[in-house]
Amino acid sequence: MLECISPIDGSVFATRPTLTEDEARATAAQLRAAQPAWTARSLKERAKLVRAGVARLAEMTDEAVPELAHMMGRPVRYGGEFAGVTERADYMADIAGDALAPTVIEDSKSFERRILREPVGVVLVVSPWNYPYMTAINTVAPALIAGNTVMLKGSTQTLLATERMVRAFHEAGVPEDVLANVFLDHATTGALIEARSFGFVNFTGSVGAGRAIARAAADSFTGVGLELGGKDPGYVMEDADLDAAAETLIDGAMFNSGQCCCGIERIYVVDSMFSAFVEKALSIVEGYVLGNPLDEATTLGPMAHRRFADLVRAQTTQAVAAGATALIDQSRFADDGGTYLAPQILTDVTHDMRVMREESFGPVVGIMPVRDDAEALELMNDSDFGLTASLWTSDPERAAQIGAGVETGTVYMNRCDYLDPALCWTGCKDTGRGAALSALGYQSVTRPKSYHFRKA
Repeated sequence: MLECISPIDGSVFATRPTLTEDEARATAAQLRAAQPAWTARSLKERAKLVRAGVARLAEMTDEAVPELAHMMGRPVRYGGEFAGVTERADYMADIAGDALAPTVIEDSKSFERRILREPVGVVLVVSPWNYPYMTAINTVAPALIAGNTVMLKGSTQTLLATERMVRAFHEAGVPEDVLANVFLDHATTGALIEARSFGFVNFTGSVGAGRAIARAAADSFTGVGLELGGKDPGYVMEDADLDAAAETLIDGAMFNSGQCCCGIERIYVVDSMFSAFVEKALSIVEGYVLGNPLDEATTLGPMAHRRFADLVRAQTTQAVAAGATALIDQSRFADDGGTYLAPQILTDVTHDMRVMREESFGPVVGIMPVRDDAEALELMNDSDFGLTASLWTSDPERAAQIGAGVETGTVYMNRCDYLDPALCWTGCKDTGRGAALSALGYQSVTRPKSYHFRKA
C-alpha cells in the first residue's frame, strides 16, 4: 500500500494499493495489444486527442491546486502547472508533422530511398513529485502523438497527480488501453523493464534511482531517458542588471521551496558586484512568508517530506561549522524543525562544503565572489551535474563564449529555471542522458526504419 504523507501536518492524505507483478504485466500486455490500432489513427487525430486531454486537465485546476498543496506543499497562490503543460503539449503537437516526416533521400525512376520514424511501442513514463504534471507531459505528449501507448507511474508523494492526469485524458477521448496510470513498487517496475515490456523508459528523479533504471534496461537494450540530479549555477558579471539578476536568481533558488529540477543552487558574483548582490538577495528572502500552503499569504510552503528538509539542514549546519556565514535569521520564519524549513543564504562558502557540491533541492543557496570569467567557469564546471547554467551580462557574445565552455545541458542568459519547449531539454554528467521536448524529443519515442526500393 502506497501512502502520501502530507507535509502540511504529517497526516496520511491518500493511499493506493500497488499492482501485483502479474497485474502489472497484464496492463503492459493490454497497452502493447492496443498500440497498433492507436498507431493506425491519423497523426492529426492523435494530436487532437492529446490537446483535448490537456484541455480537460486544465479544467481541473480548482481541484488540482489545493490537492498538490496537500501532497507536496506548493502554495496555492502560485496556481497549478497547467499553463506549462498546455504550452509544452501544444508545441509538441504543432511540430509533430515536421518532426515525424520521412527523410527522403531519393525518389527517382530507379530508386526510392527514405527513412521513416515509427513508434517504439509501449513507453513507460516515471514522473517525479515536484512537478508531476509538467515533467510527465514532456514525454506523454510526444509518445502518444507519435503512436505509442503509455504507462504512467507517478511518485508516492504526489499519489493522485498521475491518476488525475490519466482520468482527464480518458474523459477527453483517449482510450483507456492507450494510456494507463499504475501504482507500482520498485521491484515490479524493475521486473517489467527487464522483461522488455517497454520500447522506451523515461525517468525523472534521483541519481541512484536512475542508475537502477539503467541497470534494469541494460540486458534488454531498452532505450532510456534520464533526468536526474542538478546543482545549477548562476554567474553575475559586472555589466549585469543587478536588480534583475538578484530577483530572478533568488526566485530560481527559492521558488517551490527550492524543489525545482533546474533551480539555482549556487551563485557566483564578480567581486565588484558581490556585496550589492548579497544585500539585494537578503532583502528579497527576508520578505518571504513561510507557512501553510493553503493560505494565500504564504509564499514559501513546507518541503515535501521531512527527510528532504533534514538533508538541507544537515548541509547548512556542516557548512556553517566549516566557516560559512548564514545570513538569514531563522527566528524570522516559522521553521518547525520538520517540513517547514526557513530559507537560507550562505556566504564564505567553498567547494569543500557539501552545500556547494551535493544537490540540496531545498531553500538554501551559497553565494561566492569570483575574480573573472575564468574562475567562474572553473567553479561552474566543478560539479558532478550539468543541467542548466544561468549567465547574467549585457553582452550576448560574452555569454556565448562562456556558455561554450560550461558543461551543461542548457545555457541561459538573463533568465533561469524555465523550459523552452522548442529547445531540447537535456543534461550531462550525473544529470543523466537523453533528450525531451523540441523535435529531438520525438527521436526518443520513435525509431528509424530505412526503406531502399529498387524500381528498375
